[in-house]
Amino acid sequence: MEPGDVVLRDFRFTTGEVLPELRLHYVTLGEPGRPAVLVLHGTGGSSQQFLAPTFSGELFGPGQPLDARRHYVVLPDGIGHGGSSKPSDGLRARFPRYTYDDMVLAQRRLLEALGVEHLRLVMGTSMGGMHTWVWGTRCPGFMDALVPLACLPTQIAGRNRMLRKMMLDDVRLDPEWRGGEYERQPRGLVAALQLLFVMTSSPLAQQRAAPTRDAADRFVEAWLRDRIARTDANDFLYQMDASRDYDPSPLLDRITAPVLAINSADDVVNPPELGIMERLMPRVRNGSYVLIPTGPATRGHGTHSLPALWKHHLIDLLERLS
Repeated sequence: MEPGDVVLRDFRFTTGEVLPELRLHYVTLGEPGRPAVLVLHGTGGSSQQFLAPTFSGELFGPGQPLDARRHYVVLPDGIGHGGSSKPSDGLRARFPRYTYDDMVLAQRRLLEALGVEHLRLVMGTSMGGMHTWVWGTRCPGFMDALVPLACLPTQIAGRNRMLRKMMLDDVRLDPEWRGGEYERQPRGLVAALQLLFVMTSSPLAQQRAAPTRDAADRFVEAWLRDRIARTDANDFLYQMDASRDYDPSPLLDRITAPVLAINSADDVVNPPELGIMERLMPRVRNGSYVLIPTGPATRGHGTHSLPALWKHHLIDLLERLS
């Protein structure tokens, strides 16, 4: 495992703002020169989430589909996340208002700095899955295949957007936020995180984890205590706001690489009942869609981070590319 940082000079955002130095943190697995794989994390996450045994052991370990002995795996921290440049570094609410297009452009420039000229695979979870769709529409031909997980290739609307707006309002309308110049985390952040918990929850999994009243109280208290300890209000606002103009749907016919989209039936962020995937996937010329049925091992939106449940579909895709 090789962590590192790349500094992108005079990075221009879609808003027209320019940051003299944009730092992108990353982790790589394997050796440069091997088939390169880009794996992209979700909102509020970082490259570190992919190093957990439940993920890395299933995908990057010996004999696994993306075995790091045979691939060069690049795990970046997106703008505003992890060890990359973010509002809490000092600029606070003066940090440029980045979008998903900015994040993908920065990922492209990171790959250039690492000497990667082509990707075997782009894969992402949740927000990273949406970035995967952006990669396919903005950089066709740069990759052999795309695997977006737990997302939809269209603008964020309906309940998903409503919850995001409520989370943004919980912080921005709190007098303690003070336009981003708070001295301690505003209490509105707690309300926003409570909504995030509901948004990404899995009722069946939580019932199994907390089958009694007292266990449920302890569960949510522990979750909030852990999350608030590692969340900054400005970083959170920027992360949630970055999806505001995401909408690859008009550009789906630009995608040339095979696409394997994977969602889970118990994901309330992207409920399959909306029928959006069934309506849009026919516009992807080499696209396929897998819906993982609800089961004892699924975790709602979090199923994206359990490749044991879906990696056989990835293996099939990679075999078709051979």
